[in-house]
Amino acid sequence: MKRPTEIAYEFIKVRILEGTYHPSQKLIENDLALEIGVSRNTVKKALLKLEQENLVMLEKNKGATIKSFNLREIVNYLKIREVLEGLIGSSAASNIKDEDIEQLEQILENMKDYLRKNNFDGYSECNLQFHEIIYNASENEQAVDIVKIIKQQLKRLQIKTILVPGRNNDSLMEHANILEALRERNPEKIEKQLKEHVANVRSTIENNYSFLM
Repeated sequence: MKRPTEIAYEFIKVRILEGTYHPSQKLIENDLALEIGVSRNTVKKALLKLEQENLVMLEKNKGATIKSFNLREIVNYLKIREVLEGLIGSSAASNIKDEDIEQLEQILENMKDYLRKNNFDGYSECNLQFHEIIYNASENEQAVDIVKIIKQQLKRLQIKTILVPGRNNDSLMEHANILEALRERNPEKIEKQLKEHVANVRSTIENNYSFLM
C-alpha cells in the first residue's frame, strides 16, 4: 500500500506532466490536501520531492509554482539530450538482442497504424516504448538517467510536437532510420540517427515555440 506522501507526489506529478497544471501556475497546499485527501504536511513533502525533480519551484512565504522553462533553457536541455542519446545508442549497438529488434519492428508498425488513425496518444506511448528498449540495451546507465530526467521535465511540451504539421511523418521516418541502424549494429550510424532525431525535435520546438506553449 502506498504511503500518503507517495500518493500526493504521484497525483501532482501526473497532472503537471499531462498539462492539467500549467507552467507558472500556483499550487495551493490547502486545496491540494483537500483534493487528494491527505494532510497539508504530506503535500509539503510531496512538493519538496517535485522540487528536487525541477518540476516545481518553492519560495519562502510564496508557496509552490509549476516550473516554467524559457526557450533558451529548453534548447539547452535538448542539446544535452542530443549528445547523451548518441552515447546511449552507440553503447546499445553491441548489446541489442534479436528479440529487441523484433519488438522495435512491432512498435514501429504500431506507430504507423496510430498515425493512420490520428491516434497521437497511442503514437506517443509507442515512442516511449521504442526508446526504452534502446535505453535498456545501453551500458551507459548514467547517460540514460540524465536523459530520462530531461524528458520528464520537457514531457508536456515535447508530446505536443507531433501536432506540428508534417512532424508526425518526419518522426516516423526518423524512428525507421534508427531501427535500420540498430539492425546493422553500427554504433556510429546509430549515434548519428539518434542525434539527428533529437536535433529535429529541438528545431521543431524552436520554430513552433509560441504554438506549442
